[in-house]
Amino acid sequence: MGHLTVVDGDRIHPTNLNRQLPALLPDMGRLKAEVMAERLLAVNPALDLAVFPEYVKDQRMIEILESRPFNYVVDAIDTLSPKIYLLYHCVNRSLPVVSAMGSGGKLDPMRLKICDISQTYQCPLADVLRKRLHKLGVYTGIQAVFSPEPVPEHAVRATEGEPNKKSTVGTVSYMPSIVGCLCASVAIREICGQKVESDLPVPASVRKKIQQMKACF
Repeated sequence: MGHLTVVDGDRIHPTNLNRQLPALLPDMGRLKAEVMAERLLAVNPALDLAVFPEYVKDQRMIEILESRPFNYVVDAIDTLSPKIYLLYHCVNRSLPVVSAMGSGGKLDPMRLKICDISQTYQCPLADVLRKRLHKLGVYTGIQAVFSPEPVPEHAVRATEGEPNKKSTVGTVSYMPSIVGCLCASVAIREICGQKVESDLPVPASVRKKIQQMKACF
């Protein structure tokens, strides 16, 4: 990868220590995007790297997507609204995109699946995303990494003092890394010309809607 863009407005927090590569005690409070930029350039000093240490939404998201020609977009946002609009703007611009669904509360990596978002099932985040994207006219065209494994009630805790989160879900160390590796595999394989496809069924209602949309063009 000769060109890379990193967008993240979050800062390293003690709760990240068990599972995030840049999360080390000396770097607590630093911007994750800046720490990752240092690491990426330490691996490859010749990397053409653009770093946006900010939360993006609305017009700013469009500006970044149009700032350079992207071959692939990897979505790992954990806040619903910007996640939806990133996926929406990628589909509208015919930008290939793979989206990570939730890994909180999941333990079995063998249950992870890669498929079009229309084929996801038994995943609360994917379910909400599908419904919201349908309202925006998007039914397919997004690769998703998800797990149908149920989240146990004891893994969920109410959150206080955080405006964007009503609850938090405990996350085991290895699951986010595996989800990230699967997302990377989709991006790299498709950039190299190998179409990643799933044999999971597409719901009949979605097939019908896609056919109707094709007939309009």
